[in-house]
Amino acid sequence: SRDKDAVAAVMALCEAAVYYRMKGMTLWDQMQNLYRKYGYYKEELHTIVKMGADGLAEIQAVMEDMRRRPLSSAGGFKTVTVRDYLCDHMELPKSDVLYYELEDDNWFCIRPSGTEPKIKVYTGTRGNTEREAEERLAAIWKEIEKRLASG
Repeated sequence: SRDKDAVAAVMALCEAAVYYRMKGMTLWDQMQNLYRKYGYYKEELHTIVKMGADGLAEIQAVMEDMRRRPLSSAGGFKTVTVRDYLCDHMELPKSDVLYYELEDDNWFCIRPSGTEPKIKVYTGTRGNTEREAEERLAAIWKEIEKRLASG
């Protein structure tokens, strides 16, 4: 259950804190070591609200356009593949979702909200530094935002 999971997680965190303390380190120090070794992974969620009677039609038009004319790149990173969860043959349930895999560990995913008049765009990256990861996310989003604004 949730309450037991929380207790176990806190216990594991305390054990890790003691372990690294005995090595003269803090949890923050070790987290920075992990970032240096594996990179800085960052993700963001952006939402675009389309209100009113035309909102649903606009959202559907955006998704249709992204299917018909997929982005060849975003933020300077070439598109490696586009997975269309509505049309592609996958073992997952069909869903109005497009997942763009970009080069160099970058990606974005676009879908309409199931409950609100919104388009949701998730972006993700891995950078060698935190700043590089933030800059990559910003560049990817800027290009997607421009495309969505132009229709």
